[in-house]
Amino acid sequence: MSVNNKVKVWITVASIAFLFLSLLPCAEGEKLTEEQSAQQMIQVSGGLLAPVYAPIAAQIVTDYDLAARDGGIGVDLGGGPGALILELCKRTKLHWINADINPYFFAPFFAEAATQGVAHQISAIWADAQKLPFCNNYADILVSRGTYRFIEDKQKAFAEIYRVLKPGGVAYVGRGFARNMPITAAQVIRKKQGESMCYDREEAARELTTIMEALKIRTYRIEIPVHPEDESLNYGIWIEIKKELE
Repeated sequence: MSVNNKVKVWITVASIAFLFLSLLPCAEGEKLTEEQSAQQMIQVSGGLLAPVYAPIAAQIVTDYDLAARDGGIGVDLGGGPGALILELCKRTKLHWINADINPYFFAPFFAEAATQGVAHQISAIWADAQKLPFCNNYADILVSRGTYRFIEDKQKAFAEIYRVLKPGGVAYVGRGFARNMPITAAQVIRKKQGESMCYDREEAARELTTIMEALKIRTYRIEIPVHPEDESLNYGIWIEIKKELE
């Protein structure tokens, strides 16, 4: 069995193990907090944020020419309900892994993947972004939407992201919308989110730049999407990191 196949088997076994462990008795408050958090995010991803994922998936596939690939490994860090992964599965032949710290997302994710006919294309694994459970040079691409701002040690997380990328691989990490997100949909979402999405994108860009400099990562690009019809509307912030060839 090849190394990659061993890792894939380990991921599948680990996913099942964590799902089983999540059903064992534990402190009621902690269990309910994780379970309710997952349920709430599943509802939001299928409701208010539902229009977000297809444009991001389409942009990622176009930017990195993923439709032309016959295979490969993609990781969605903090994939949660898996909405972005499911859109990426429709557009690529890659195997996508939902790496999330909350195992209550996994059973609904597997069920939805089966409903959409892409169960053969996905895995899930419990993962702490600050210590990812993947070997070096593992993933062809890593994506993450809306997760990095919640990570306690962002520098450690980005070091891990860079470590698990294959040489020549790419990470696309951030928050917000795709640059081609329809303006009307973006306006509706931001209006309902209210003040919770009022943050300084330039300050966020400076933070990301400081992290890249500390990690000595040179091949990165920070993107702050701006829609020409409403430049004041917050479309978010993203960072693209390409791992240099060895």
